[in-house]
Amino acid sequence: MPEHPSPAAPKDPARAERTFVMVKPDGMRRGLAGKVLARYEEKGLKVVAARLMLISRDLAEKHYEEHKAKPFFPELVRFITSSPVLVLALEGRNAVQVVRSLNGATKPWEAAPGTIRGDFAIALTPNVVHASDSVPTAQRELALYFRDADYLEYSRTDEEYY
Repeated sequence: MPEHPSPAAPKDPARAERTFVMVKPDGMRRGLAGKVLARYEEKGLKVVAARLMLISRDLAEKHYEEHKAKPFFPELVRFITSSPVLVLALEGRNAVQVVRSLNGATKPWEAAPGTIRGDFAIALTPNVVHASDSVPTAQRELALYFRDADYLEYSRTDEEYY
């Protein structure tokens, strides 16, 4: 999929922001996509775009470009291209931080019980999920995986509370 300059913005950015999430190959192979997605939705985040896909080597290298000079880069690319992934655009108030809190620490042995990684991750690279670490990173990552036309607008019944 070609890279696009910017993803569609939330309808009301004062009340919501968008973030990027990926259920990684290990999460897919272990059948955890539904459990992971349920945690985000139960917290009140809205899925505004989703794709099940195999990531190409080219896209993987763009996704992890900030790590290109690091010794673990080839392993990241190999792993992320090894099996299908589920990519998500999630929207909600403070979505970036909410998702990162739900995911838990990157290192599974440091992730608190009750977080996605604390409950499901088994190692550093295969740690079930990837999520953007900031709004600018979310914008960059969303643009790698989604076009403006991929975003759907709808209301959740609980949106009246924020």
